[in-house]
Amino acid sequence: MTFHWLSLAAAICTSLGGQVLLKAGAIGEGGFLTQLFRPTTIIGLAAYGGAALLYIIALRKIPMSIALPCTAASYVAVALIGHFAFGEALSPQKLAAIGLICGGVLLLATA
Repeated sequence: MTFHWLSLAAAICTSLGGQVLLKAGAIGEGGFLTQLFRPTTIIGLAAYGGAALLYIIALRKIPMSIALPCTAASYVAVALIGHFAFGEALSPQKLAAIGLICGGVLLLATA
């Protein structure tokens, strides 16, 4: 079962990396097609595909009712990365939401 939890963690991290790469690909000049064919965007999309494969492995032993909410941990990391790497605002409302997400993930992970 530990292998499947590691697969879930790897899926979350890979998806997170994909999100950051997609954001990086969205920054800059040019239209949608220019953005779509930037190397960062292409690698980000590939990371999402890899994350899906890892998630499938995790679902072989972890109930979906636990695995999917655990992926919400990426929302927390993305908000923090968005703030520190891309200068996105981190309001008190967002911080409260992050706290609620963390609490929910912990509660489900220990169920």
